[in-house]
Amino acid sequence: MVQLSLPSYQENESIVNVASVPQRSPFRYPGGKTWLVPHIRKWLISRPTKPSELIEPFAGGAIVGLTVAFENLAQVVTLVELDDEVAALWKTILAGDVEWLTHRITTFDVNPESVQVELVKTNLDKKDKAFQTLLRNRVNHGGIMAPGSGVIKYGENGKGIKSRWYPDTLKKRILRIVAIKDRIRFIEGDGLEVLKENAQRSDAVFFIDPPYTAAGKKAGTRLYRHHKLDHEELFRIAETLTGDFLMTYDNTEDVQILAQRHGFDTRAIPMKNTHHAKMTELLISRNLDWAREEFSVESTN
Repeated sequence: MVQLSLPSYQENESIVNVASVPQRSPFRYPGGKTWLVPHIRKWLISRPTKPSELIEPFAGGAIVGLTVAFENLAQVVTLVELDDEVAALWKTILAGDVEWLTHRITTFDVNPESVQVELVKTNLDKKDKAFQTLLRNRVNHGGIMAPGSGVIKYGENGKGIKSRWYPDTLKKRILRIVAIKDRIRFIEGDGLEVLKENAQRSDAVFFIDPPYTAAGKKAGTRLYRHHKLDHEELFRIAETLTGDFLMTYDNTEDVQILAQRHGFDTRAIPMKNTHHAKMTELLISRNLDWAREEFSVESTN
């Protein structure tokens, strides 16, 4: 195996202050990309023309897609999500009973007993599943909704299970999304298939943020219900895309080798994880010239 030197964080590199980025998503998503938003702006603004569509095949909390829609960085945004629970929330927000949902959010009394009753319900319709999903996301440790995750016990400032439940804020975020829903399209389905279907489109761009399970990484298996992914196949599909794409991955030697094998450019980007530890993630694309002045860590290509 070719040995690559992994870029390390340099003290003079700029880490995005996520508090400076507008919070658009109702989710608190593990692996969320709020810290990447300023670089997404730079990527899209650097292009000669506005994309007719940005497709996000692994949408999750969709902070990138929402930002692009709110800031009109593409004519339309398509969010794709395989998880039926996450999909239920996006469908309810974009084409469902939003008034019911926001009323349920603002009137629900969050306490250990009421949460337990709500989270064990089964055979729910779409809007009830949407509320249950949002509740689970906001009361579980780290926003993790995968099986085995537990609810917050102590939380911030002793607020316990209510620590991340901000009903008025959630209502406002949802209604703001509703106000621009004509710019957003949602697909419940397989992101790889959607990439294949749109591979020949030169007018579209793709933001690809898959679950981090390449090279035996365990984080994705712990964080997401749908964590199984053929990463080699994803890179093969990315190579066939006519439109521009930007992919994010764990900054590991195996991922760098995979990107190099497909002829992609890579660049490490500094960020902080949920525990505020300084680290890097990897940007992958055909050409990252727009990022060269921004990051001092050298490309591996």
